[in-house]
Amino acid sequence: MAKINTTLFARHALFLIMSALSACTTLGPDYQEPDVDWLKDWELSVPGEENTKAAQDQLDIRFWWQRFNDPILNQLINTARRDNPSLRIAGLRIFESRALLGIAGSSLYPQVQQAAGAVNYVNTQSHGGGENLSYGTYQAGLNMAWEMDFWGRFKRGIESADAAFFGSVANQADIQVLVSAQLSDLYFAYRITEARITIARKNADIQKRSYELTQQLFKSGETSELDLQQAKSQYLATLSSIPQLEITQVTTRNALAALLGRAPGNVPELASSDYTLPATSSDSINSIPAQLLMRRPDVRAAAWQVATQSAQIGIAEADYYPSVSLIGSLGWSGSSLSESSDETNLILGPALHWNIFDYGRIENNVRVQDARLQQVIEKYQESVLQAAREIDDAVYAVLKTDEQQALIDESAKAAQRALDIANTRYREGYADFQRVLDAQRALFSQAERQLINRGSHISAVISLYKGLGGGWVAMSAEQLIPRETREIMSERSDWDDLLSAPLPSPHPPSQPSDKEVSQHE
Repeated sequence: MAKINTTLFARHALFLIMSALSACTTLGPDYQEPDVDWLKDWELSVPGEENTKAAQDQLDIRFWWQRFNDPILNQLINTARRDNPSLRIAGLRIFESRALLGIAGSSLYPQVQQAAGAVNYVNTQSHGGGENLSYGTYQAGLNMAWEMDFWGRFKRGIESADAAFFGSVANQADIQVLVSAQLSDLYFAYRITEARITIARKNADIQKRSYELTQQLFKSGETSELDLQQAKSQYLATLSSIPQLEITQVTTRNALAALLGRAPGNVPELASSDYTLPATSSDSINSIPAQLLMRRPDVRAAAWQVATQSAQIGIAEADYYPSVSLIGSLGWSGSSLSESSDETNLILGPALHWNIFDYGRIENNVRVQDARLQQVIEKYQESVLQAAREIDDAVYAVLKTDEQQALIDESAKAAQRALDIANTRYREGYADFQRVLDAQRALFSQAERQLINRGSHISAVISLYKGLGGGWVAMSAEQLIPRETREIMSERSDWDDLLSAPLPSPHPPSQPSDKEVSQHE
């Protein structure tokens, strides 16, 4: 009869629990991506043509550096994608968050599943005539506790961990953007410095010949010592500028090596000679769709942070309500005494825990989580503002440096012509040597300005594509970290298939439509 009652009780308890589960709710706000109210009316500072589909299709920002038609740069960026330390760390954080998501998912199943057992030897010595006893005891048990997710505490926890996982994927993409831009900037800075050193040496050679000429003329009494000292001063001043440029060149090369995950100086790809800076065009700048900034990985990562924190409010609110668990225990005990009998115990039923008096702890924790949510919302708005500012600054810089380059090129031609005339007039005795020195100085200055402005223009183009969030591609699990690293981690710990299984596609936070993505990828 007892066995029948126990079975009926278990069935009734299970029925009550399943009925309660059907009435479960999920506390806290559902995630909604913050609205950027000014974005729909925002326009670039430089007026341009209408953002037609044809113009947008020409703007492929995933591999924007290929517009420079520089095979060495392409090779270096491919190497950085594979070997850059920051990208490897970001890839490992994806696997870390993937494991944390697995921990959060396990909360939906019985939280306690414990098997216990004991074997004891007991020896009792009686003094004064009692019987000495020596026997063994045996115990075994299985305990289970399963807290039901009535209020969505565990569901919100999974939601938060899920958003954190996709946030780590977005952060890795953002580092791809930064590495591509930083490497391109350093590469062209190295090439610009290399060209400046060439120009300085070329001008030093010209000024050396002038200095040697004035020496001869001074010794023959045909010119004054003033001309001699001025020629010497200008020649040595040009020579003295070269060591500083060489310092800049080496530090830039070492920074490149660090981005490539290499030892300082190990960038043999830079050894090419007769390098010519690429010509860049700003024809498509005015056709940039402003909404493209919402696809920036850092903006997406900020949105995932909002989603991560939004779920924390529901987790905090769940503490207001009782936690209901299904507990069960099955035990067996016995001993070696002949008079004793074995015992079996079964305990099954619901359990309730409720913090009735918390003295404002739960309420204030909800407030804490809500304040943190508003903080990350503000950070999201700030990230969109920063993205818009970077794009607007870069667009204007691209157009104006392009405009400035045409003027500087004409100025450099005029400076070269002025030097030719000054040399001719000096040789013919119609002008003093000071005119030659001034013309040499002007030519050197304009040649430097040509290079520096071209570098500024290229840097502005790089900043524009960085501002648009270009330079990243979705990576598979195998591409995130090298095979050797995966093998080491697999030998050290059991990762099952987490290091190779395909990464899931993101759901909310909301992404641009497939149509929009297809237009810009």
